[in-house]
Amino acid sequence: MKYLILLLVLVSVACKSDKQSKPDYKILNSESKIAENQDSKSYEIMKTQCYTCHNPETEHDNRIAPPMVAVKMHYMRGNPTEEEFTQSILNFVNQPTKEKSKMKGAVSRFGVMPYQKFNESNIKSIASYMYNYKLDKPEWFDEHIKGEGMKPYQQRGNQRQKQKRKGPKQKGMDIAMATKKELGKKLMNTIAEKGTAEAVEFCNLKAIPITSEKEKQFNAKIKRASDKPRNPDNLATAQEEVHINTFKEMIANSESPEPIVEKNNGKFDFYYPIVTNSMCLKCHGEVGETIKTETYKTIKLKYPEDKAIDYDANQVRGIWHIEFQKDKS
Repeated sequence: MKYLILLLVLVSVACKSDKQSKPDYKILNSESKIAENQDSKSYEIMKTQCYTCHNPETEHDNRIAPPMVAVKMHYMRGNPTEEEFTQSILNFVNQPTKEKSKMKGAVSRFGVMPYQKFNESNIKSIASYMYNYKLDKPEWFDEHIKGEGMKPYQQRGNQRQKQKRKGPKQKGMDIAMATKKELGKKLMNTIAEKGTAEAVEFCNLKAIPITSEKEKQFNAKIKRASDKPRNPDNLATAQEEVHINTFKEMIANSESPEPIVEKNNGKFDFYYPIVTNSMCLKCHGEVGETIKTETYKTIKLKYPEDKAIDYDANQVRGIWHIEFQKDKS
């Protein structure tokens, strides 16, 4: 009888132990979702901080810096740990020099990346994302690698799950990003060929026609509004300023902003922040520091009422405000 009781106790304990050892899938799913959101946030930070110069969609001959996948390729040589990879990125970004760079060809073509003030936690977040995820690769990249006598780059990492918004949020983002892409491509070409001062001339003469083309393409009204405008025509309305302040608070709290959409008399009003990166500071930073004196003379000549200066990186300079009709179903 004693042995029977002992056996029952042991079976009971074993069953409890087995139940306790099973994973709580609700917790695991929650943790996975948190990690996914963090990775998505890191990707957005990388696009904001890096893509003005390192955008994978910029054509090879119009680049002012290598694409991010090229940076990853060179810094992954020797199979570093994530900690080693991150530290190498930090060492260079915090004090860029020719000697520290692992991209001698890029330095020869583009020069050493100028020192810029970055938030260290953002750089660590970007480096972690680069290490763990596959980065977008330009169409010309494989052929370029072959032409340089290098083996095809077998990129390691997870495939990013693209965030897909639905309805008017996605439509607004499509319009904003298409317009930003076209403006950015032409602006980078001008900077690469003629310098920053000429980029001011480009913005003065070409930005409105390019935006108008996109308005016709998407049958929408596109505005870039700011509480500190360069062009007085872009001064934010009271409603736009409310949204600018909302986005400022989100960015200050390191939150990844989501578009704001308001329905109004059968149409939609879409709002999304315009966030500065280091390249923006060449025309929107501090005069005599990130803005060259000669560049600012051109700015004041073209925009006598300019207020769009004294920004730092990763600050809200304004918003996209896009109006479009509700799709007919």
